[in-house]
Amino acid sequence: MLYEKNWARAWLGLGLVWFLAAIALAPSNKLYQQGLVLFLWLPTLLLAWSARQVLAEAWRRQPALWASVLLLLAWSGISLAWSPSEDPGREIKRLIYILVFLMAFPLLAQRGQRRIRHLLAFGSGLLGLAALISIINFYGVQGNPLPVRLGGIGEISHPILGAYVIGAAALLLLYQPPRHRGLQLAWLVALACLGAFAVLSQSRGAVLALVITVVLAPLWFRDRHSRLFAILAMIATAAAFYTLFSLIAERGSSYRPEIFHAVLNMIAAHPWTGLGLGAAYDVNAVGLHFDHTHNMFTHVAVEMGLPGMLLWVAVWLYTLAEIVRARGTLFGKILLCFWVYSTLAMQFDAASLTGTPRAEWFISWLPVGLAMMLPWGRAENDACGKISGST
Repeated sequence: MLYEKNWARAWLGLGLVWFLAAIALAPSNKLYQQGLVLFLWLPTLLLAWSARQVLAEAWRRQPALWASVLLLLAWSGISLAWSPSEDPGREIKRLIYILVFLMAFPLLAQRGQRRIRHLLAFGSGLLGLAALISIINFYGVQGNPLPVRLGGIGEISHPILGAYVIGAAALLLLYQPPRHRGLQLAWLVALACLGAFAVLSQSRGAVLALVITVVLAPLWFRDRHSRLFAILAMIATAAAFYTLFSLIAERGSSYRPEIFHAVLNMIAAHPWTGLGLGAAYDVNAVGLHFDHTHNMFTHVAVEMGLPGMLLWVAVWLYTLAEIVRARGTLFGKILLCFWVYSTLAMQFDAASLTGTPRAEWFISWLPVGLAMMLPWGRAENDACGKISGST
């Protein structure tokens, strides 16, 4: 089969690494999007026919997850009938992008779970390099003082969304320490750069989501390494509060309660249909205007009504169900961390579910796609277990 060729698997693997690292390292967003088309979308479409049995198997193994995704995309498309979007064709194209992106993961899963974890670690390590470059550029080259919120390079320039990407990379890297001594040093340096970026961004939502996840992780990892990471996270958080409390508390609640109250009124005005996919809206709270709801779930409800929000909740919960089923594997445990982190992160700022690939995809579609690889990992582990049991 064509999708089983080494060059085809390498092509898709490059696409996954590009998705992770080039969001920061690509010279421009246009080049990042073009790279995704070349390295991920194109090979997925070219290999789809030869891999049709894999895609059928993906549906058979995870029917609820795939059905909820397709229903959400279908409802999103239907909502264009009443949306004031100026370019419905662009919105349809973005929905197709999401579907093709998710189709790539069952194909990637054929590489084996161990190799996928290595690709994720490599992409996260490159984001660690991007974090280091960002810090040097922002505070060294540009000469900004330390109290100023860090703006990264590329598409991690937004302090909040950039911190969400960096936090995701930290989690994908944290629980995969390499065995080789030289690589362990690189792993520690990458984690230090990622952690420094998250702190210097002053994104309280991202840091809080990351700390809570690391503190909870020993509940399912049940090893000394996860307990050590949890203790270090609590010590670092306490030290940050002690030394930077005035800076942390300066922005207060950033109007999040007021925004949430205003958004509830917006949802109540169009509960069943929403404003429609791609509709631009304005949140008016305490006399200020905000261009989104600062919460993924309420954003979906504003755009696509309560049916759209419930479908996204279904996608998210079915993703959790698949991850829980694989909690006995290292990959499943890492993804459980990733799901908890993404769930928390969605509550504070992310508000783009169907836009072109961007920072928000790291805490929305990426966890869903990675969960779609898990059935092959379970089968792989079961096979290994049978072999070891028979020897």
